[in-house]
Amino acid sequence: MQLRIFTEPQQGATYDTLLRVATATEELGFDAFFRSDHYLKMGDISGLPGPTDAWVTLAALARETDRIRLGTLMTAATFRLPGPLAISVAQVDEMSGGRVEFGFGTGWFEAEHTAYGIPFPPLGERFERLEEQLEILTGLWRTPAEETYSFDGRHYALTGSPALPKPARPGGPPVIIGGAGPVRTPRLAARYAAEFNLPFPRPEDVAPAFERVAAACAEIGRTEPMTYSVAQVVCCGRDEAELRRRADAIGRKVDELRENGLAGTPDELVDKIGKFAGTGCERVYLQVLDLSDLDHLELLAAEVLPQV
Repeated sequence: MQLRIFTEPQQGATYDTLLRVATATEELGFDAFFRSDHYLKMGDISGLPGPTDAWVTLAALARETDRIRLGTLMTAATFRLPGPLAISVAQVDEMSGGRVEFGFGTGWFEAEHTAYGIPFPPLGERFERLEEQLEILTGLWRTPAEETYSFDGRHYALTGSPALPKPARPGGPPVIIGGAGPVRTPRLAARYAAEFNLPFPRPEDVAPAFERVAAACAEIGRTEPMTYSVAQVVCCGRDEAELRRRADAIGRKVDELRENGLAGTPDELVDKIGKFAGTGCERVYLQVLDLSDLDHLELLAAEVLPQV
């Protein structure tokens, strides 16, 4: 089981804060540092000093880390045009030596769109745009050198693109698609994704979602393996007092976190991760909400990571 650190910087974090967390992620032995791609805070917090751009952040971290994978859960298809996005992701992949993984979704948070003047079409159109962008992004990355790429869709058209720059890895970064949708999401994952991620499920809800993706893969005759993962809010303490202190710091209740997240003592976390493993899950993204608490990461690395 791989454990990855997953952050939500729109809740209030500078680049320096993210660098400290990413550096700790690498030094402590976690597999990857991921961040959300959001432009507006959520909930009753200040959000100061304001959002940081996901791909600007990852470009900088690409030069300041050596081993960990770097990526987004999830970049919104509404935020950027597919051609410029392909350039940005390819460049960061090259800057990192091929360590980028590309989480991509429809976009869902309407308030951040209206706050920053980003169009927010209805869900059906967002899925249409997501699918066209996936076709364009992977098409640009996979176009052989010295050939051009063209695409004529309902929402986007490219003519004679040089399809440059190329990512560090042939074919481009692994694509991650996630969500609990029963039809369109599994279909897109089967066609485009190297990894399917289920956000914040209970263990009993995981197997049916994974099975839908596996069925979609079988339907199109896919033979390439799919990696299956989940994301979970994490809150760990050596005892109840430490656990409660960490839950209070993120504005959550211990009982609720135990029910809906990955919370408790290290042994409790190991037990619940084992339940996810039993569903076929191979990676857990640990959503760390208090980015000032590096002792939390140290505890997870010392007493959870070695057991999984």
